[in-house]
Amino acid sequence: MKINLEKIKKALNKENFFSLLKKLIKKFPQAEIYLVGGAVRDLILERKTRDFDFVVRKVPAEDLENFLASFGKVNSVGKAFSVFKFVPKNGDPHNPIDFALPRKEHAFGTGGYKDVVVKSDPKMPIKEDLSRRDFTINAIALKFSKLEPLKFKIIDPFQGRLDLKKKIVRTVGQAETRFKEDYSRMLRAIRFSVELNFQIEERTSQILKKEIKHLNDLEIIPKMVERGYSSEQEVEEKRIVPYEVIAKEFLKSLRAQAVETFDLYDEFNVWQEIIPEMLKMKNCPQPKEFHSEGDVWTHTRLALTKLYTQEFKKEFGQEPLSLELILAVLFHDLGKPYTIQTPEKDGVSRIRFHEHDSVGANLTKKICQRLRLSSPEDVGVETDKIVWLVQNHMILVAGDISKMRPGTIEKYFFHPRYSGNDLLKLSFVDIAATILETGKPNFTNFYQMKKRIKEIKNLSQTKKELPPPLLDGHEIMEKFGFPPGPAIGRFLEKLREKQLAKKIKTKEEALAYLAKIIKNEKS
Repeated sequence: MKINLEKIKKALNKENFFSLLKKLIKKFPQAEIYLVGGAVRDLILERKTRDFDFVVRKVPAEDLENFLASFGKVNSVGKAFSVFKFVPKNGDPHNPIDFALPRKEHAFGTGGYKDVVVKSDPKMPIKEDLSRRDFTINAIALKFSKLEPLKFKIIDPFQGRLDLKKKIVRTVGQAETRFKEDYSRMLRAIRFSVELNFQIEERTSQILKKEIKHLNDLEIIPKMVERGYSSEQEVEEKRIVPYEVIAKEFLKSLRAQAVETFDLYDEFNVWQEIIPEMLKMKNCPQPKEFHSEGDVWTHTRLALTKLYTQEFKKEFGQEPLSLELILAVLFHDLGKPYTIQTPEKDGVSRIRFHEHDSVGANLTKKICQRLRLSSPEDVGVETDKIVWLVQNHMILVAGDISKMRPGTIEKYFFHPRYSGNDLLKLSFVDIAATILETGKPNFTNFYQMKKRIKEIKNLSQTKKELPPPLLDGHEIMEKFGFPPGPAIGRFLEKLREKQLAKKIKTKEEALAYLAKIIKNEKS
């Protein structure tokens, strides 16, 4: 693969760590410095990267740590195997730079990502360090021969550059060995395929499909339990691959491209292992007069594709999709297979899915909690937001949009906690993936709702947010002598309805309106 060295030099020169590396060389003239891992891959592909990992040879671990500590903060999390997370003075604590000695890992073959013994050695050849890495495209190093002017040599013992050219994801060495060292690497292979738009190499693909069943393997751990004056040995089960690790890979893949993730997780049987509830959507029929596109599975995949269309971008702009929205699209009809009623079995006039939104919301909550989807620091999601979207995704078919109360529209599309815009986006792709017998979706309710939302927004001066309430509960209690209680909430709700319907515009009108309805209630 032809590499644009000048672009790599330019990208590296923008970083502020070169002064530190120069000082490192000055302090330890014998040092060899290598940039390794994902940063090298991304630089070669001319992708942006902030993930900089350095391997330093011929400098003892203690000396390297002491040197780094004199220029910033060193996190000793990786100290046991000579990996130091370094944050320069005035640097970003959320984006540390990794410095490490060359190291070799010995895995126990359980597939657990932490079930390894790591041995570091400042004299270890860089090739040996690269040989422990997961994929060839991540096993390339840049050796700095000079830092001023910047010169470097590419170290590529496993033909990672060739795989970058071929656009394939291939393990370093035998795929069986690499995956048994850490089964989460199977999900990483899929993520890199999605993020880079690469194919998974044939042998790697075969082994991934064969070994994916181990994603839920458990480790039996003996432990002693005190019982009065004696102790007994019991065992507990521990996941080989924690759900938190699965969540991180799953969410990163979805964020990169949801449709590709959907397809690859199906191809490699990942859904079966992590969300078997998804598979019930396959072959779950829908009424053809409304869903000529096919079963629930087909509809769900089609809805995901609509998130990336020009029509969607024209409607909602270029802002990034929230992961909560993507997951809500993925799960919005999860309840249909559990609630299906058919003319043949249930005597209904057509196929129906009574309360599938509520059932789907409950399933969504259980799945999100089981997979710990809120746990990853950089991509974790808020479960309640996803559940809320699934629960309310049928709002546009709940009745006549033109007769919907303004307060109801405010409740769903101007919610202080949940994203009304995401609810509108979910409604759009759900409609776009609902192909009527005519061959087209029906967006009438969607555009009616957009019109109603715009009318309510126009009540405010900014035309973006809703106007504040004309009165609050304290003012009502003080003016009319009411104690705290449900009546105050009822008055506020009625008043808000009138305000959003443009029938009351000032505080004086609000007070007069309340005086009237209070008088009527007393009479």
